[in-house]
Amino acid sequence: MDTSLITMPVTFKVGDIMSEDEFFRFCQMNDMLNLERDKHGNIILMSPTGTSTGSFNTDILLEVGAWLAAGKIQGRLFDSSTGFTLPNGAVRSPDLSWIPRNKWDALSAKDKERFAPICPDFIIEVRSKSDSLRYLQDKMQEYIDNGCQLAWLIDRFKERVSIYRSGREIEHINSFNTPLSGDPLFPGFMLDLSLIDQS
Repeated sequence: MDTSLITMPVTFKVGDIMSEDEFFRFCQMNDMLNLERDKHGNIILMSPTGTSTGSFNTDILLEVGAWLAAGKIQGRLFDSSTGFTLPNGAVRSPDLSWIPRNKWDALSAKDKERFAPICPDFIIEVRSKSDSLRYLQDKMQEYIDNGCQLAWLIDRFKERVSIYRSGREIEHINSFNTPLSGDPLFPGFMLDLSLIDQS
């Protein structure tokens, strides 16, 4: 892998200049950009996802969505363009995320139309060729620290998965040949990454 392609996202050091409403409007006016905000209020400009990674992400979304639709687990599934305001004030957009139905229903209609003030219970981040692994690892820990119960960091290029669970040590799986278990959030769900086309 060409490590020269790995870069850190561009961060605008704006601190507390923008309010919640102002940042939301800023994102709407710049909807061609992939924007996040860290817990210090700094705006982070993310690179677009490469085409192969985008296809890989979509295949995972379809697998998870099909299983949820066929089962009895109630909740809402979200794609990578969805922003959430975490309890620490950061605004993040995971590649895939899920919120239980009861937590979704507890949000106001206004909150649902903006970057909802909630941390998803389940999150997946897929590493693109341009992503810094350290940056993604820090984001995964941030999700867990803010209430996420289960998070998978999938590295397509090393075929490695890091599993983050609330209150437990990080588990590393060094092969896509080991199916990922959705327990305890999704009892019985297994995601087999070896079956997803990466050509």
